[in-house]
Amino acid sequence: MTTLVFAIVPLLAMTSPDSLPFGPVQESTQQAGPQDKEATQENDAPNQLRTIVLDAGHGGKDPGTHGRYAKEKTINLDLVLLLGRKIKEKHPNVRVIYTRTSDHFVELLERGAIANRNRADLFISIHCNASPSSSRVYGTETYTLGLHRTQSNLDVARRENAVILQEKNYQQTYKGFDPNSPLATIMLANYQHAFIASSINFAEKLEKSFHFNASRKSNGVKQAGFIVLWKTTMPSVLIESGYLTNREEEDYLRSEEGQEEMADAIYKAFARYKEEVEAGE
Repeated sequence: MTTLVFAIVPLLAMTSPDSLPFGPVQESTQQAGPQDKEATQENDAPNQLRTIVLDAGHGGKDPGTHGRYAKEKTINLDLVLLLGRKIKEKHPNVRVIYTRTSDHFVELLERGAIANRNRADLFISIHCNASPSSSRVYGTETYTLGLHRTQSNLDVARRENAVILQEKNYQQTYKGFDPNSPLATIMLANYQHAFIASSINFAEKLEKSFHFNASRKSNGVKQAGFIVLWKTTMPSVLIESGYLTNREEEDYLRSEEGQEEMADAIYKAFARYKEEVEAGE
């Protein structure tokens, strides 16, 4: 009988955005090469960030949450594709891989498996949030895999993990995992232990960038048990880009301006993280 050892990793305190200036990232003037061309590796430094996997949450038969008119799966895909184009434009040597590029269903474990098979250096999963109790709740939040500290964190993880109920043979695939069980969710917390510091580092950069570069309210960096992050073997985050249950935020996330600002904020956090990693900081 295998014994699981759980490690409770304390979430690094996120300093108030107002006290940590996050200036704009200097953007490269390099032009993008063909999107499907294998990225060349001009620098063979061991800490080079070469491959990133972008995951648009939900899709196909799984619409995710929704607002008055917007579906989460559509917003997620729009943001992911826009972000991918920005990365390729500024960093043509970075290999960008998508878990989906159209409106189709991808199982949760397969999303992480795509990142593992391609030996990705970073995994970003983009989602939208919902607050059934109040339409006034708004703002961004970025999650890493870990023990949920509050009921609201648990509720978000439960909603995102419930996708597995639409998968065939999910009982066998996820070894009896019940997305509605708090105890089952705890079992996920230990798997990303080796990458937790880097994941939190990147998550903090994202939340600061949302605040300073997109003027969004940041609800901070959080931890919860997300299956999509469960077995990824690299730094991984799940972004909740806003609440579709909030009218203003739904309109913002569906607008061309809003999507441009959000994708640009994510890109700038990625560029800052990449620079830091490759400098060995």
